[in-house]
Amino acid sequence: MLRLAAQTLRHRTGGFLATFVALAAGVAVLMTCALLVESGWRHQGDPHRYGAAFAVVADRDLTVDGPTVLGETERTTVLLPERGSVPGNVAGDLADVPGVDRAVGDRRLVVTTTAAPGLPTTGHGWSSTALAPYRLVSGRPPRSDGEIAVDARLAGPTRLGPGATTEVVTGGVSRTYEVSGVVGTDGTASGRAALFFTDAHAAALDPHPGRYDAVGVLTAPDADRDALLAEVRRIADAADATAYTGDDRGIAAEPESAAARSLALGAGAAFAGYAAAIVGFVVAGTVGLSVRHRRRDLALLRAVAATPGQVRSMLLAEVGLLGLLAGAVGVPAGLLATRQVRDALVSRGFLPDDFTVQGGVLSAAAVVVTVAVVALLSAWIAALRVTRIRPTEALGEAAVEPATGGRARLVCGLACVAGAFSLTVLTGATDGQTALGAAMGMLYLFVLGVALLAPWINQGAARLLGPVLRTVWGDSGYLAAANLRANARGAVAVLTALVLSVGLGGTVWFLQDNLERQTVAQSREGVLAQYALTSGTGLPASAAAEARRVPGVAAATGVRRTSVVVPDRLEPQTVPAQGIDPLGADRTLDLRVRSGSLDALREGTVAVSTARADAAGWRLGDKARLWLGDGTPVTLRVVALYERGWGFGDVTLHRRTLDGHTVTGLDDRVLVRTAPDFGAKGALAELARRYPGGQVTDTARLTGELAEDVAVSGWLNKMLVTVLVGYAVLAAANTLVMAALARTRELSLLRLVGVTRGQAKRMVHAEQAGLLGVALLIGAAIAAVTLTTIVRAVTGATVPHVPATGWTALLVGTTALALLATVVPVTHILRTAPVEGMGVRE
Repeated sequence: MLRLAAQTLRHRTGGFLATFVALAAGVAVLMTCALLVESGWRHQGDPHRYGAAFAVVADRDLTVDGPTVLGETERTTVLLPERGSVPGNVAGDLADVPGVDRAVGDRRLVVTTTAAPGLPTTGHGWSSTALAPYRLVSGRPPRSDGEIAVDARLAGPTRLGPGATTEVVTGGVSRTYEVSGVVGTDGTASGRAALFFTDAHAAALDPHPGRYDAVGVLTAPDADRDALLAEVRRIADAADATAYTGDDRGIAAEPESAAARSLALGAGAAFAGYAAAIVGFVVAGTVGLSVRHRRRDLALLRAVAATPGQVRSMLLAEVGLLGLLAGAVGVPAGLLATRQVRDALVSRGFLPDDFTVQGGVLSAAAVVVTVAVVALLSAWIAALRVTRIRPTEALGEAAVEPATGGRARLVCGLACVAGAFSLTVLTGATDGQTALGAAMGMLYLFVLGVALLAPWINQGAARLLGPVLRTVWGDSGYLAAANLRANARGAVAVLTALVLSVGLGGTVWFLQDNLERQTVAQSREGVLAQYALTSGTGLPASAAAEARRVPGVAAATGVRRTSVVVPDRLEPQTVPAQGIDPLGADRTLDLRVRSGSLDALREGTVAVSTARADAAGWRLGDKARLWLGDGTPVTLRVVALYERGWGFGDVTLHRRTLDGHTVTGLDDRVLVRTAPDFGAKGALAELARRYPGGQVTDTARLTGELAEDVAVSGWLNKMLVTVLVGYAVLAAANTLVMAALARTRELSLLRLVGVTRGQAKRMVHAEQAGLLGVALLIGAAIAAVTLTTIVRAVTGATVPHVPATGWTALLVGTTALALLATVVPVTHILRTAPVEGMGVRE
């Protein structure tokens, strides 16, 4: 059978081309997703910063107990949005462990140098140089508060050497320091450059007094490492921290690596699931259609004594060989596409520069096997009907296609549609990622239901559209309606591909547009201030008080952006939050408070968006338990519920609640409201010049910048959705071309019995118009139900925003694709003489 399958592939290249394209494109798409996941799984960051440390104790994630299922408590681990820290006494406890030579506490300060403002740099205490280890290249260590040592990456491009001076901005203040020395390492360092203060000065600058960013453990030469590691882990657990060893030290040094790893794993896995479902639909439809188009050949094989098992073996061998060829093409294409995706993600700030595409063998094997299994299963199912009947009946079966499917297909299709409608309830009762996941499940259940019910849908639509087709196209319309009724089952793959394209594109693409529009609109409408005082390095808390003293300023509100972890029905969620100074906030911000008041916002209280309160089950006056960005648990009383969570974050805290719990401890901006007809912008500009990089901007410009930020964050979703929709569109075109080319004998027979070439063309146009109209109607209905449900659940908007250009492009594009993929091959077929066409094999 393998030899016969190879010969069939060689002599029927055109017939198998469509199947090969679907398989190869599916492998490429899944390979991109899988390789992104594998690269994220292998990414560990750069451990160079702690290269000399045996272990590093740090707090970089949070484990939250969830619901209890079957006697076991579900636990979820989330990355801390703000770097966690460990108590200062942990260094002393670790130093007392037998076998530990030194336990060095490392402080990580956010700094910017005027000599190299574009070079990412961090500040540390001098003692932490032992953890890399750094060695003096020139000069000496810093000995006073006015001295620093710089590493070679900072000294090289800036020519900073011993005796030079430079401005360093940290904590929103610029100070002048003298360079006492230059340090370097034996290896090649990546990541951020470093500069070193004295330990005492670093402690004074640290916004987390009494705590370290991490503690590195240096061991004695004769230490029992196994026993030492066990004791280090015990101390780390007691401090709610983690002991990192080996390559995991890179995550302790740069938590951004953990965030990048989480992004790659999460995005790759999520879209791999969506892609797998789409590839499953496409491959199953394409392979099944290919086998069905060969039913006459298969019937003849049965008639000349081929057993059902031999025919099925031949089909499986053909598909298996095509799968191998598709893997040989799709895997390299997926590797190339993944590198392009990686570069795009790095350039837009989603991934760090040191993130690399790694592995590939596991991804390639998993993807090729998955696609091959789907293809083989589809070929097996498609071959069952022909191979289970007697040879003489098989020839008759080849001539007349069964109109509809069996009872099991009907029941399964109705069950899928019922399940999709039931998910609308779940989507409406949840929010965030849970609602998005339920909505995507709803979308795929609708499409699967349509695929299963397609024979009945096509037959019913043909009966309903028959009078319309006859009125518009005359006798050709009559033939078109008859064809649609008779070939209701054969058009299943075409209908499914078109519905999938319209439903997926109309749902996911427009959903992202709605989220972006809601965020920008809420921000624009909710900011009452005319001006914003900003700085690229952050503003101290005193900036708001200084702004209030400017003549003509009616109110000034400092805003500190952060994220917090809140409980949810299924698992904790990391949500955007803000800390504000509530003094005069009602004149600078309108969060559209629905109950309570921001005037009651104090330490120990919180204001929450209505959507987040519903998800967490909080009501006004309740005690809300959540975790700040650095993992600190807090219980706060809910004093206000507001609607504009998309524009300002789901959680609003008093700014003092965040003191010591953010990386910089600085405000992001100060919103300023001035009195009417009072020109205070000049005085505000003078105030801004007191802060490094400070400037005064109109709040309308802030909204524009927010729109750009939201568009960048939405780019990832749109890029991946474009790939998936593009594959669905390719599949639709592929399926339409296959269906058109398979009609050579049918169109030739019609022409032999007197149908003219023009009548045949009009018949095909009428068929396509009917099928396309049904597909667009069903796809648009699915997109409308899914999009409306999720937009209402996530944003609260009753009617989703769908740009006219967007839906016009979607409908026109689908229509043009369908017509082009049908008219071109049918025109080619009609150029063949009818007698010759009757002799063409299927």
